[in-house]
Amino acid sequence: MIKNTKINVNGVEIILYQDKQQDFISLTDIARHKDAKSTDDIVKNWMRNRNTIELLGFWETIYNPDFKPVEFDRFKKQAGLNSFVMTPKRWIESTNAIGIVSKAGRYGGTFAHKDIALEFASWISIEFKLYIIKEFQRLKDEENNRLKLDWDLQRTISKINYQIQTDAIKENLIPQAITPQQAGYVYASEADLLNVALFGITAKQWRDTNPGRTGNLRDQANLEQLVVLSNMEAINALLIKQGLSQRQRLLQLNQVAIAQMKSLIQNKTMKKLR
Repeated sequence: MIKNTKINVNGVEIILYQDKQQDFISLTDIARHKDAKSTDDIVKNWMRNRNTIELLGFWETIYNPDFKPVEFDRFKKQAGLNSFVMTPKRWIESTNAIGIVSKAGRYGGTFAHKDIALEFASWISIEFKLYIIKEFQRLKDEENNRLKLDWDLQRTISKINYQIQTDAIKENLIPQAITPQQAGYVYASEADLLNVALFGITAKQWRDTNPGRTGNLRDQANLEQLVVLSNMEAINALLIKQGLSQRQRLLQLNQVAIAQMKSLIQNKTMKKLR
């Protein structure tokens, strides 16, 4: 998913976007801090520098399995010469680079992965780079806090609805005068009923296949799954009161999970939260 946003750094509006959880920052906008009328020339001058070519090449070598090192070596030998000219388009097409991106349209320009973009900002102005880092971190903190709040809210709702479900189990499924161990087994069984309906596995199966991970199956759930889980717990409580068997409820809850997950994945509001 590609998500555009903006930060304002000392009066300069800088566009950022996220693609596959990787952050890219507009070099074109950073260059405006130096000269708003010559942004393309500023980027090209930076890319002519030998240190820049080495930075770009080493970054691609680390993160890009499809990078062309032969072309990189050729450019590295030429970098710094008066006759050497480098543009974002030439670099991308010649080396199959992914760290620098050229985009057209309303929010177009030359973008670079944040690692590279911050080095460009340092070349423009150390002070300006520090302000960019400050604003970028503020933006990421806001995003993380919002996502954590949304996740915590759904987890809390899920726990509340789980209490509703356990009350229904106590009233309708647990016989009188059974041992606490037997009661615990019924609760665990009902929890796994929802796990299988939504995740396709039981809690134990998840633990057996993820021995090194902390928490439990539900702690690893995404926001959409937590929303569906909380709904399923309330629905299961009603189905229990109606006297349906576990098998009947599993089939119905699985259909609920499929339908609601399909709906949430296509929901625009949920996409914004992600």
